[in-house]
Amino acid sequence: MEQNQLDPETFSCSICLDLLKDPVAIPCGHSYCMKCIKTQWDEEDQKGNHSCPQCRETFTPRPVLKKNTMLAALVEQLKKTGLQAAAAAAADADHCNAGPEDVACDFCTGRKLKAIKSCLFCLVSYCKNHLQPHLDVPGMKKHKLVEPTKNLQENICSRHDEVMKMFCRTDQKCVCLICLMEEHKGHDTVSAATERTERQRELEERRGNIQQRIQDREEDVKLLQQEVEAISRSADKTVEDSEKIFTQLIRLLQKRSSEVKQQIRSQQETEVSRVKDVQEKLEQEITELKRKDAELEQLSHTEDHNQFLLNYPSLPALSESTHSSSINIRPLRHFEDVTAAVSELREKLQDVLRDSWTNISLMVTEVDVLLSEPEPKTRAEFLKYACEITLDPNTANTWLVLSEGNRKVRSMKDRQSYSNHPDRFTDKSQVLSRESLTGRCYWEVEWKGFVSVSVAYKNISRAGSGNECEFGYNDKSWALHCKHSKFGHNNIWTSISGPVSSRLGVYLDHTAGLLSFYSVSETMTLLHRVQTTFTQPLLAGVRVWNYFAYGSSAEFIKLN
Repeated sequence: MEQNQLDPETFSCSICLDLLKDPVAIPCGHSYCMKCIKTQWDEEDQKGNHSCPQCRETFTPRPVLKKNTMLAALVEQLKKTGLQAAAAAAADADHCNAGPEDVACDFCTGRKLKAIKSCLFCLVSYCKNHLQPHLDVPGMKKHKLVEPTKNLQENICSRHDEVMKMFCRTDQKCVCLICLMEEHKGHDTVSAATERTERQRELEERRGNIQQRIQDREEDVKLLQQEVEAISRSADKTVEDSEKIFTQLIRLLQKRSSEVKQQIRSQQETEVSRVKDVQEKLEQEITELKRKDAELEQLSHTEDHNQFLLNYPSLPALSESTHSSSINIRPLRHFEDVTAAVSELREKLQDVLRDSWTNISLMVTEVDVLLSEPEPKTRAEFLKYACEITLDPNTANTWLVLSEGNRKVRSMKDRQSYSNHPDRFTDKSQVLSRESLTGRCYWEVEWKGFVSVSVAYKNISRAGSGNECEFGYNDKSWALHCKHSKFGHNNIWTSISGPVSSRLGVYLDHTAGLLSFYSVSETMTLLHRVQTTFTQPLLAGVRVWNYFAYGSSAEFIKLN
C-alpha cells in the first residue's frame, strides 16, 4: 500500500482525534498519545481499575506505559509525506463552511461557505471565492464592502424597493431617493454618510465620557478595595487588642478574687485559733471546777462533824474566772459583711460595664466608611432626623429649675436644694441631656434671655468654675451664644452673621463630624457649621445665665 493511500485515522488518537504524539500501545493492542491515556487513567485512579477507551478492556493494576518508538517514527514519516497537511486542509474546509450562526455566501450553491464581506451596493454577501470580482473589476472596486451582516435587507426601502442612502432628520429615519421626493419632500434631509459622521462624533464623545467614567469607577473600586483591607486590618487589630484587654480584666478579677479568698481564709484561721484557745482554757477550768466540786461533795457527805469542821477551812477559795468576761454572747455576722461588700462591687462593675458597653456598641455601629448623606435643606428634611431631648436633673446646677417634663430649664434668683451628685455642675449654671447623641439628629430650642445652646462629651468636668467646665471654653464642648451671636470651641470664639431667632435648630451628623446651627422661622437660615471628628457620643446641653438675667430660659421643643 502506498503512503498516499494510507487512512489518516489509522494513525490518530481516538481520544484527542489528532495524529499520535508520543504513541504508546496498551495491553489490549490499541494505541494512544502518552498524555491522553495518562489523563484518562488519572481520572480512573479512584475506581481502582483502568480501561481502554475503545474496547473497554480493564487492567488491574495500572499498566506501565512506554513510548512505542517504531510507531512514533512512522507517524513522523507520515507527517513529512503530507498526511498531516491533508488533514489540515480537510479541517480548514470544514472551518470555511457556514454554520447556523454564520453569514452564508449568497452566490454559493449546494453547501454554502462563510461570507467574508457584504456589499452595501449589491446588498449581497460573498465568500472568499465569489468576492474576487469586487477586488478585480474596476467598476466593482468602488462598491462599499463591510463585515458580513445578515441585515442587508433592512437597507432596502419597503415601499420603493430602493437602497436607502438618505436620512430624514425631521422624522429621524433612513429613506430612499424616491421617499425624498414624495412624503419626505421639504424635510431636513442629509446623506446617510453625513448623518453617520455627526452621529459618530457624538458616539465618540459618549464613549469618551463612558470610558472616563469607567476609569473613575475603577479608581473608586481600587479605593474601596483598599478601604476593605484597611477595615479588615483595623477590625482584626481591634479584636486582638480587645481580647487582650478583656483577658487582663478577667485576670485582675481572678487575682482580686484569690486575694479576697486568701484574706478570708487567713482571718478564718486567726479567729478560729483564738476561739479554740479560749475554748481550751475554759475546758481546763471546767475540769478543775468539777474536781473541786467532787471534793466538796465528798466533804458534804462526811458524817463526823469534827472531821467536817477540821477539813472545811483547808479548802481553797474559788478564784475568779479570767475568761468568761471576755466572751460577749451576741448575734454574729462573721464574714457576711464581706459578701455584702463584694456584692456592692459587683453592682458597681455592672453599672460601669453597662454604660461602657453602650458607648462601645455605639462606637462599633458608627464605623461608616462610605460618604454620609447630604445635609438636609428644608425643615421637612431636617424633621426626618428629629429626636426628643430631655434634661438630666442630676446635672442641673442649683441655680436652675427644670419643668415641662424636664424639657425646659429656667434660671432662678435663689439656689435650689438639690442633692449632691457627681454629675452636677457645681458652679456653672448649665445642664446636660439624658440622651446620648450619635448618628444623625435634629432638635430645636426655644430660648429667652441669656442662653447658649451646646453639645458636649459626657466626660466634661462638672466641679469648679474654670474653663474646663464651661460650654465652649474647652475641647470637650461646642456652644452657640444666642444673645451675643457667637460660636465657641476650645475657648476660640467666632462671630456669626445675623441675629439668632427665638427658635434655634441644631443638626448633628456624628459619623460625618458635622454640627450645624440654624435660625428657624419661616425658613431655615444657617448660622454656623462645624466640620470635625467626634470621638465620643455627645450630649445636648444649655447654659442659662442666672446673674443679671434671672428668668432666662430654654426649652427643647417636641417635634414628633
